[in-house]
Amino acid sequence: MYLPRQSEKTLDRYLTLFPAITITGPRQSGKSTMLKEYLKNKFRYITFDRLQNVEDFLSDPQSFFEKYNNKVIFDEVQRVPQLFNYIKLLIDKDRQNYGKFILTSSSQFHMIREITETLAGRTGNMSLLPFQYLEIPREQRSKQILYGSYPELVIRGYDGAYEWFESYIQNYIERDVRALSNIENLKDFQKFINLLAAKTGQEFNATSFANDLGVNYKTIQSWFSILEASYIVFSIEPYFHNLGKRIVKRPKVYFWDTGLVCYLTGIRTLEMLEKGPLCGPIFENYLIAEIYKAIQHLKKDHKLFYFRSSSGQEADLILEDRKNQQILFAEIKYNQTARPIMVEKIKNLIEKEKEYQVHIGYKAGGLLLYSGAEAGKYFGSVTYMPWYSFLEQYQNW
Repeated sequence: MYLPRQSEKTLDRYLTLFPAITITGPRQSGKSTMLKEYLKNKFRYITFDRLQNVEDFLSDPQSFFEKYNNKVIFDEVQRVPQLFNYIKLLIDKDRQNYGKFILTSSSQFHMIREITETLAGRTGNMSLLPFQYLEIPREQRSKQILYGSYPELVIRGYDGAYEWFESYIQNYIERDVRALSNIENLKDFQKFINLLAAKTGQEFNATSFANDLGVNYKTIQSWFSILEASYIVFSIEPYFHNLGKRIVKRPKVYFWDTGLVCYLTGIRTLEMLEKGPLCGPIFENYLIAEIYKAIQHLKKDHKLFYFRSSSGQEADLILEDRKNQQILFAEIKYNQTARPIMVEKIKNLIEKEKEYQVHIGYKAGGLLLYSGAEAGKYFGSVTYMPWYSFLEQYQNW
């Protein structure tokens, strides 16, 4: 069973713009499935997860590329870094032949290094993440925040979700982490993942994590980079423009998949989630991850930030829309009822934005995303709307 992906639109466009396309994303996000199904009978598919293909390439690269030199998908290319030099030579011989190769990897580390050193200017870069809200069958969308967005789980109706996550984490640590870095104590690394899950949506303080786990600051930074590179977590930076004198400068950390957060924090039912202390942070994580997935999949010219000052001014999310020259200050609430008091802080930030004229020509507005069913406006410039309505509309912005 194949469920269409929003990224197909970007893939079509990039096939006409670049000689090669690189696609990264976490394991089990559907990269291979999308390419094999969407480009069926148009591209040949070679995976380097198959050892025979690795051996065929390494033993005789010249012969290998006589066979696979055009319209080829090379999957999991981090296993054969020597491949990139040969691809560069083939592209440079026929530079105007766009859509020649598609390369995939589950690691940003390897791909970014090879692109920078070998394929700079020759490839379009894409990411494929777990399903977006609109890619999930309608009858299963209410379960997404609890059980996540990985295609295999969605397709089988989330049957055995927690057993699946248990296996995913174990395989991730044993396979990907060992490949990315020589971590001596994998148990401490897993404790770090669990602690991050319990603090999702909070500012990332490496010193605090180091003290909690009994390791040094550099180790925490290294571990966090591994989690980012393998698409377990992402961060958004604070908004530094002149909206206050003392601004918090640490990034905030989120997981790409809230099903993984719920698994790691022991949340097994929607009731446990709604009655527990992590309900607000996980809901915030869910919406920000959904917005960021759409940005990545559709290559929107949007940037995400958050804002918090020592004086109490804050916005859960700031969305900078460069195409439409708009900046939105957003508040995220897991509430059934919208009230004006919920948006007082972002109303004040909108006024400061206009006062400082940080974005000349940009229209500043506010947005309250909540769990109710009504939509409307407060204070003239702040829209409130159900979160699911926003996700349904966002892809068309």
